[in-house]
Amino acid sequence: MGGRTFAAVDLGASGGRVVAGTIDGDRLQLRTVHRFSNGATEHDGHLRWNLLQLHQEVVRGLDRAPEAETIGLDAWGVDYGLLDADGKLLADPVSHRDDRTAKVIDEVHAKVDPIEMYRINGLQFLPFNTLYQLVAEQRGPLWGATAQVVLIPDLLGYWLTGELRSERTVASTTGLLDVRSLDWSGELLDRLGIAPGLFPPIESPGERRGVTRTGRPVVTVGSHDTASAVVAVPAITDRFAYISCGTWSLVGLELAEPVLSEEARRCNFTNEAGVDGRIRFLRNVGGLWLLQECLRAWGGDDLHGLLAQAARLGPYGPQVDVDDPAFVAPGEMPDRIARAAGAGSATSLGHSGIVRCVLDSLAAAYARTVWEASALSAHPVEVIHMVGGGSRNELLCQLTADAAGMTVMAGPAEATAIGNIVVQARAAGAAPGTLEAIRAQVGSSIELRRYEPS
Repeated sequence: MGGRTFAAVDLGASGGRVVAGTIDGDRLQLRTVHRFSNGATEHDGHLRWNLLQLHQEVVRGLDRAPEAETIGLDAWGVDYGLLDADGKLLADPVSHRDDRTAKVIDEVHAKVDPIEMYRINGLQFLPFNTLYQLVAEQRGPLWGATAQVVLIPDLLGYWLTGELRSERTVASTTGLLDVRSLDWSGELLDRLGIAPGLFPPIESPGERRGVTRTGRPVVTVGSHDTASAVVAVPAITDRFAYISCGTWSLVGLELAEPVLSEEARRCNFTNEAGVDGRIRFLRNVGGLWLLQECLRAWGGDDLHGLLAQAARLGPYGPQVDVDDPAFVAPGEMPDRIARAAGAGSATSLGHSGIVRCVLDSLAAAYARTVWEASALSAHPVEVIHMVGGGSRNELLCQLTADAAGMTVMAGPAEATAIGNIVVQARAAGAAPGTLEAIRAQVGSSIELRRYEPS
């Protein structure tokens, strides 16, 4: 195989992988060299990530891609590790699905009114945003020993290179970034009693972070997985919406400027940093987590067969609010969905009925979010691009097209890894210079599936 190869480390809440991407002219080919599971487990009364194990898996995967010129890391946002003055991890990072922030939300809002907070950070209210987690952390035993707060992809980058930085797109998920300057907000940090020196300096995608023990450069990419996924949206017009559909669904638009209106705040939209200074105006919407948890509860049920059965059930069945906080924690998901749907118990709906309820509910939420984002930003939308694992779910894609009354283009499923790779490749001179040209290249390298409203 000719061309130039780059390694993407792509970590999600349920699993991770190392992907080797080879660019040869206008062709992009991917090869997954290592795949591993991930998940938070309870320890010391909290749901925690085993980050040391993830690091070991990352190193194992990178050893299987020796031909890669550079390495890029992306992961989920919000969560972080605490380092002491010697750079040692004080404890396994707490997961955003832990309930520890419930007790501090009122305390935070007493210090910074939510209207004022949105004016500064432009961030959607989510009870697990980093700023709430850090205020909860201040009540814990480790805060006094904390010298650095490092977000998950940046922490793994530190372990690979010895260099401490905060990448801008993932830093924007903390709620502590000023949405206009795209740097740490001294005002918010001061009001919340968080020392600015706890955070490493910010850098942008495309910069060289450092080198690994084997001498390979690590290049900063859109380290928030959604930022990388949006890079790989194969749009041919700027009038597009995207749904990055995985464990969570991120639904929104790419804009040049943030939308900070009171209406946007009330509608709970977020303004997160994207690659090349773009703004990801979006809302977190419940994702395939609901379906994943149901499948886990059912054991060996065949998803393909359940989807076929769900498709035969037809429209107008029960729906739930996929953003209900009741669905955030793991465990007993089928019964929780059935109760929310007014069915009483999961048995009354059956497995295929619950699957159809989840997919109808997701599609309806996607459609509402796209319409609202377009209205709030005065940005017209002509097509919806669904990327990520959910783009393989034909029933979900069709239901979304039906609910939105709009064309849905599905793919690439590997958008996050592709976005990671092409930002590295661009830094090395092996990919086009603009996002628009990159997207055209991605579109010519993959097969897209088109869904029209029925």
